[in-house]
Amino acid sequence: MKRECKIRTPLGEMSALLEEDAVLELLFPGQKYATEIKGELQDDPDHPVFRELRRQLEAYFAGRLLTFDLPLAPKGTEFRMAVWKLLREIPFGETVTYGSLAGKLTELRHGCTPAAQAVGGAVGHNPISIIIPCHRVVGADGTLTGYAGGLDRKSFLLALENAKLPDKVKK
Repeated sequence: MKRECKIRTPLGEMSALLEEDAVLELLFPGQKYATEIKGELQDDPDHPVFRELRRQLEAYFAGRLLTFDLPLAPKGTEFRMAVWKLLREIPFGETVTYGSLAGKLTELRHGCTPAAQAVGGAVGHNPISIIIPCHRVVGADGTLTGYAGGLDRKSFLLALENAKLPDKVKK
């Protein structure tokens, strides 16, 4: 059985789902690409993982937490799982480009380079916002692009982290 709860954040209420005591989803209302959850959901805001999730999110938004430490269970294709694993390696306050993620995947996939657009699709389908930090991925010229939770939220999160953006490409 999956468990759910709503969590208040400075960016609005988020929906959290657990499966077997691990975070399956953490999404903003109306977020693009939200998965359709099948089966019965139990409202369980006092579950220990939800309590810890709320504590860590509160510390993150207060600027006291740089790295999340929660059991995660995102569901996706092998390619998406590889992208989401790389996202978790982006340090707090840093950004990377879609192209640089594609380059890292080339190493993992024995020379097979995915298109930056394919990487962007996988980033956009991230089911665990903030904790799997897809907001730290920017366009090649440093622009804020493609955040399923909305660019205003992406901008807020990067400002919260005092994130370093890549230099703009000079024309």
